[in-house]
Amino acid sequence: MLIPRHIGPKYGNRVTVKQIARYLNGPGNGTAKPRSRLAFAFDIDGVLLRGKNPLPAAKEALSILDGNNKLGLKIPFILLTNGGGVSEEERCRKLSSQLGVQIHPDQFIQSHTVLKSIVHNYVDVPVLVLGGQGDTLRRVAEGYGFRKAYTTLDVLNWNPSIWPFHNLTQEERASVRPADFSKIQFGAIFVFHDPRNWALDTQIMCDVIQGIIGGSHETNHTRKPVDLVFCNPDLIWQSDFEAPRMGQGAFRVAFQAVFQSLTGSTYPYIQFGKPTEATYNFAEIMLKHRLQGVPKSSLYMVGDNPESDIAGANTAGWKSILVHTGVYDLHRGPPSHQPTHQAEDVAEAVRWALEQEFC
Repeated sequence: MLIPRHIGPKYGNRVTVKQIARYLNGPGNGTAKPRSRLAFAFDIDGVLLRGKNPLPAAKEALSILDGNNKLGLKIPFILLTNGGGVSEEERCRKLSSQLGVQIHPDQFIQSHTVLKSIVHNYVDVPVLVLGGQGDTLRRVAEGYGFRKAYTTLDVLNWNPSIWPFHNLTQEERASVRPADFSKIQFGAIFVFHDPRNWALDTQIMCDVIQGIIGGSHETNHTRKPVDLVFCNPDLIWQSDFEAPRMGQGAFRVAFQAVFQSLTGSTYPYIQFGKPTEATYNFAEIMLKHRLQGVPKSSLYMVGDNPESDIAGANTAGWKSILVHTGVYDLHRGPPSHQPTHQAEDVAEAVRWALEQEFC
């Protein structure tokens, strides 16, 4: 069961808008209503939030999109993040409270949301789900449609000698699902979100892939390879700490280094999350749905990370704006991927984009 590297439709030549139309007339009571040809995707950490706190420019930017602009135009947007770890519904409730605007799940994409597009391949296949706290991501996976999702805590509960350096807490024991993993052969490992115990998860991943767990009754020649999927390639991300912190990309590097030392080669994997084509295709479908079929739309990505936000937008044919409130440090030289524009913060980014489209 192989996952295609690029999931989603292939869009042809992308057309940008250059001051040729300000809006279309919408239906309703014979009154002309402005409809935006412009839509935004915003990264969250380092763009709208820093840790748990909204950045000062975030509410101004969202107010502009809500119609507080010279055209009185409501401008569609989505949030596109490599974060995750909870359900879309739960994160949207929290974001709505933090930002002071209503964020709906249909305008929110986190790193593992794209897995909804491939869940049909794994509905009844045992899969290992990594990351997050306790069994939170198992429940997220089940919400997507995975019927046989297990965690590394489940495996450790089955046989504590697998990793004798971690004793399950009372809370962790309450989250486990008892199973006999000598009889369960995993079809895939999904790293939904940043693992909390790198050592435990690395050990169990290596055991599952090599057939030590759930495949010892078959030889390496007859056993089906385990699909390995990472949802976030970010090596670092911006929290409320003064310097960026290591992300899921760092865990992937560490796992591959260990696996190569054990076997002599790295393990093939599929990557989702920004800047991958699959994630930007998924986001483009959501944005164009929110534009309600308006032709010749302009899509803007506003982010703080040249490696993910800007690289992905540029490849997708979007316009990209790099802000200076997160990962990117202006004093360390030019960004690794050149954006369409650079802005001090997200409010300046939104104002600049509107000037390009409507002036």
